[in-house]
Amino acid sequence: MWNFIMINENFKCEKCNFSVKKDDLWWVRNHCPNCLFSKHLDENFPWDRLSKCFWLMEAIWIDFKKNKWFMIKHKCLKCEKEILNKLAKDDNMDIYNNLNKKNF
Repeated sequence: MWNFIMINENFKCEKCNFSVKKDDLWWVRNHCPNCLFSKHLDENFPWDRLSKCFWLMEAIWIDFKKNKWFMIKHKCLKCEKEILNKLAKDDNMDIYNNLNKKNF
């Protein structure tokens, strides 16, 4: 059953304390544009909000996916689940560059 809960709202990053503003031109912001960390909220698919973990997720890889744009792979620091998320236009590109350098 698909139970989408798409919430576009302001939030404070639990990793770096950055005040993240919602983006009216972007569907839903699910990670911090400053440090690229996310929170483990989804379990089976994006926006299902069925996770029981609720831990921080670190950006471990960024790649281009045809028809989807650039995608960030997040890995939960607690349960190690990996989830793909779209890169936003205002994300910190220095972190993007460092992620791709350390994986080559």
